[in-house]
Amino acid sequence: MTAAGPDPGGDGAGAIDPDVDLRLPAHRAEPQGRVLAAVAAGGAVGASARYAVSLLWPAGPGGFPWATFGINVAGCALIGVLMVLVGEGGRTAHPLVRPFAGTGVLGGFTTFSTYALDFSRLLEEGRAAWAAAYAVLTVAAALGAVGAAASATRRAVRGRGPRGARS
Repeated sequence: MTAAGPDPGGDGAGAIDPDVDLRLPAHRAEPQGRVLAAVAAGGAVGASARYAVSLLWPAGPGGFPWATFGINVAGCALIGVLMVLVGEGGRTAHPLVRPFAGTGVLGGFTTFSTYALDFSRLLEEGRAAWAAAYAVLTVAAALGAVGAAASATRRAVRGRGPRGARS
């Protein structure tokens, strides 16, 4: 059993939650109650921010769900930035940064459930083409955003310009 749940390999090294990896000394040392509190606090912040955005830009009947699309793309870009800043290049961050900011804030901000509901709503309204476009564009844009943001962050952290030249 790991802090993140059952250990499928049974060797104690297979943490399911990438933000709580017991193979990392910092995660073994952090009391799990503090990790849970960090995730919960971050989730409250992220979900509240998502709700606020959805109130500011609601999708009308038959309309494209731009707020959810933007939330998921922006959240994925921020996940790419965060993972580079706290997980690469030997940088050390407080052990609660990833659970709070990654799983909590950004996990609460991005939303697969609303994405699925928006997709279903579009289908029910007879907007199959919009539903299909939304389904494909969200996945493509979210994956592109996380990759582009991670790459840009790596270049910025290494002090390189867009073509690899030293600044």
